[in-house]
Amino acid sequence: MSKLLNPSRRTNITVGWLLLLPSAVLLVAFTHYPALATFWHSAFSTPKGIRPARFIGFDQYRAMADDPVFWTALVNNLWYAAGTIVPAIALAMLMALWVNGKLAGRGFLRLAFFTPTVLPMIAVANIWLFFYTPSYGLLDQIRGLFGLSAYNWLGSPDTVLWCLMFVSVWKDAGFFMIFYLAALQQMPPELREAAELEGASRWQIFRRVTFPLLMPTTLFVFVNAVVNAFRLVDHIVVMTRGGPDNASNLLLYYIYETGFKFWDSGYAAALTVVLLMILALVALLQFTVLERRTHYQ
Repeated sequence: MSKLLNPSRRTNITVGWLLLLPSAVLLVAFTHYPALATFWHSAFSTPKGIRPARFIGFDQYRAMADDPVFWTALVNNLWYAAGTIVPAIALAMLMALWVNGKLAGRGFLRLAFFTPTVLPMIAVANIWLFFYTPSYGLLDQIRGLFGLSAYNWLGSPDTVLWCLMFVSVWKDAGFFMIFYLAALQQMPPELREAAELEGASRWQIFRRVTFPLLMPTTLFVFVNAVVNAFRLVDHIVVMTRGGPDNASNLLLYYIYETGFKFWDSGYAAALTVVLLMILALVALLQFTVLERRTHYQ
């Protein structure tokens, strides 16, 4: 086949592969190889002292099926994802539509919306830890104005996960807003003007013109939101440590706790493989279902 290609064609192919080589090496070294190494490591027991690791096959996964903490963390993570992905994307789109219009002080408003994004996650967790503190935190100070008693927001299994969701939506929405704002500013104004001449309302313009053209951005933002929903550790370490009674324990925090607190690296590897499989399945659904609804200009 290579004999049928002229020299310039072979040169272009060679140059193309050489240009892709650095990215391919980084992708294999820091993504594919660690994933395969983690899967291989999950088939071995954790070495302890003079006892070396031994091959145990799928025993880690059998133990996982009987692990109540794993199932609690998985269910919590699914609820956390459901409670953060859609609200963060919807709020980001709403904020982008607002600050994209002609209004006084929109530069200050954009800065205010984006500020939570640039704050370190540990700082954000400590700020909200103060807000949620019983008796003298901001929320209980407001409740006190209405004669309501203090409430332990992070110490109650009924509210702790909702509190973490609210913090994540508050932090992520400003980051997603930037992408929507950039997409809105790239839209041809003639499309909106033509719809207005046809007598379309604002809602019709958004539903029939703006929203379909935002679908490529929505797909990109949705992928990032899913990844964020399954990689939360910092806020849990500072605010709840998975409590009370594992009510705020999420998968990645459970992996962190298993690997670096209980020093069970083999079981932590198996948990990581399950997390990667969940993310791969979600990504497959995203790019097969949402891609069909994506309209490009």
